[in-house]
Amino acid sequence: MSQPISPEPKRLYIETVGCQMNVLDSEMVVAALRKDGYVLTQDPAQADAVLFNTCSVREHAEEKAYNNVFRLKQLKLANPDMVIGVMGCMAQKDQQTVFDRVPFVDLVVGPGQLHRIPELIEGARQGERHQLAVSLSRREGSAEEIKRSHETFDPLRDPQMRPTPFQAYLRIQIGCDKFCTYCIVPMTRGPEQGRSPEEIVREAKILAEQGAKEITLLGQTVNSYRWVDGQRTTRLADLLQMLHPIEGIERIKFVTSYPKDMTRELLETVRDLPKCMPYLHVPAQSGSDVVLKRMKRGYTTSDYYTMMDRIRDVLPGAAVSSDFIVGFCGETEEDFQETVEMVKRCRFKNSFIYQYSVRPGTKGAELLTDDIPEEVKHRRNLDLLAVQNQISLEDNLTFLGKEVPILVEGPSKWSVRKGQAGDLRQMTGRTPCDRIVVWDGHMRQVGEILPVEVTDVYAFTMLGRVRTVEQTVEQTIEQSVGEPEIVFGLDHLRSKPVQGAI
Repeated sequence: MSQPISPEPKRLYIETVGCQMNVLDSEMVVAALRKDGYVLTQDPAQADAVLFNTCSVREHAEEKAYNNVFRLKQLKLANPDMVIGVMGCMAQKDQQTVFDRVPFVDLVVGPGQLHRIPELIEGARQGERHQLAVSLSRREGSAEEIKRSHETFDPLRDPQMRPTPFQAYLRIQIGCDKFCTYCIVPMTRGPEQGRSPEEIVREAKILAEQGAKEITLLGQTVNSYRWVDGQRTTRLADLLQMLHPIEGIERIKFVTSYPKDMTRELLETVRDLPKCMPYLHVPAQSGSDVVLKRMKRGYTTSDYYTMMDRIRDVLPGAAVSSDFIVGFCGETEEDFQETVEMVKRCRFKNSFIYQYSVRPGTKGAELLTDDIPEEVKHRRNLDLLAVQNQISLEDNLTFLGKEVPILVEGPSKWSVRKGQAGDLRQMTGRTPCDRIVVWDGHMRQVGEILPVEVTDVYAFTMLGRVRTVEQTVEQTIEQSVGEPEIVFGLDHLRSKPVQGAI
């Protein structure tokens, strides 16, 4: 008797650009579509559904997204049943404009409506065209209605969509109420709202069961996290205390932080919990008080320097990274030099530097003039980057000859680019302070936390080597000469969480 023939699986191609929030959104969408029988493909030509998860923070990212969608026109003509969707922040911002610019797109879905993608794809397969699913604008309903329309707390997870199987993002907050004049996020992601701590802990346990050793807590201003339940208020420091005991989780990080909410209590919690990594990403955006006021950032350079002093006092040696926008409306050469001085004074581990681009829908677009020539923006970008690169190199030089605990992520980008095969590869991983290290290693190291000796450094990367057990025992004997007792055994050699400048 012949067996029934299983239906061909439906194939999904998904492309993601932008922040960690988008990476997490894509993971959840894929998890939902797998339940509907979809499998992933790396070739859009073979896909039954193609999704683009877009970013709207900068004009360049938007135009790149539109260009990528345009390239699918021939595939759509050859296969009219292919479903093409645009999701994410650009979808929420542009809405109907996406259909106007790219008529063959079938669905446009904002970040708060991603749970509807399976039903929307099925509707497109049944012939429904130009389906629009977006959240309410900030003025289209009551505060509660607007919040619910942006809610994206979906527990479905898919380990195959993560940067590595043992590193996972965990959303604790969505939206933003800061309304910086350059930023579109409050409109595309909606009001700031935290997630129930019980739900967060429950999802963290699921991630641990799936093999995640490191979790990164996500929020637009993650250290502003707040959840009120009756008389109880939970803040980020409390949440870290709740997450720390979870078995299997070995590292906890959080991004992105807001300067005014970097409290001493939070820093002391990071200091006192071994699983909390001493790495903080706290965007400054400018070193000029005039520009910060124009940006409506809500703090002064004095506030930022006070925060940095607090970090150095509580967490000596912690790595701090930042964001900067150069060429913002009205930025003078004096303003820019104040930003250069901030980078020199704070000595950030690294800085993400961007040239200002107008975002329609922001207060900057409505009220300010984009009056800095593009060549000036570009020059300031390069100048600030050169200053930051020199600082990064100088600070990395202090690691030469030191042994640091590395979470091994897998083959390095160089190894992948060169097509290295087999078990012996150039491997890559990160220190607790998020510094990248590469070394000649073995695929069996993936997912482990190993002691790696730093042998050379560059501004963005450090080179290292993993000591063998024999080398480590020999070094232990040498260092123990004259001591009353020498301790051997694997427990003595095992890497333990380390705080400080690593």
